[in-house]
Amino acid sequence: MTWMPQTSPAILRPKRPPPVLICGKCLSRIDDGKTLKQALKAELKSRVAAHGGKRARLVTTGCLGICPKRAVVTASVTTLGRGEYVLVEDAKGAGEAVAVLMPE
Repeated sequence: MTWMPQTSPAILRPKRPPPVLICGKCLSRIDDGKTLKQALKAELKSRVAAHGGKRARLVTTGCLGICPKRAVVTASVTTLGRGEYVLVEDAKGAGEAVAVLMPE
């Protein structure tokens, strides 16, 4: 991490990309939640493998307040900046979701 000494407030710029948020409540409600989480992690890792560096962390959060019936709510700095959330139904959609969550 790079620490920029300033008067106040201190600004910290981490070396890894911003995290991707995933709703823990949605993960527990769907049948293959563990598989979906692993697929998202693998996609994040594969996107970084081509460019080098570190992958974005996948952070499990509490309820994000959307609560779809058969999907998991995910978000990133990019999507939250636009006021959007990405719904992922299964592990097959992980690649498309990561492309929206972490654009080049």
